[in-house]
Amino acid sequence: MRYLRHLVLGIITVSLIVVALANRGAVSLTLLPEALGTLVGFNLQLQVPLFVVIFLGVTMGLLIGFVWEWLREMKHRNAARSEHMQVVRLEREVSKLKASSADTDKDEILALLDEVS
Repeated sequence: MRYLRHLVLGIITVSLIVVALANRGAVSLTLLPEALGTLVGFNLQLQVPLFVVIFLGVTMGLLIGFVWEWLREMKHRNAARSEHMQVVRLEREVSKLKASSADTDKDEILALLDEVS
């Protein structure tokens, strides 16, 4: 199983290197469109290789998807947590009732022994 994982990671690594080498051309990234940038008087512009833009896009998409899914399933986790807390609360109540019934049994027995002596 470990060899299979290494094989898959190796294939992914080689494919990422091939994509990076095929997309080495520089592209310019601007913060705002040209017309809006001249109107505001500020427009940040960067020159980066295309593969950086591709990898950042994929990474941001994965992160947004993970956060979106985490937020979507939060209500299910909270429901499961509240069910667990209710079970724990019921178990505590049952143990308290068992303890109190055991105490009353002891008291009755002690009372009977006191009557006998």
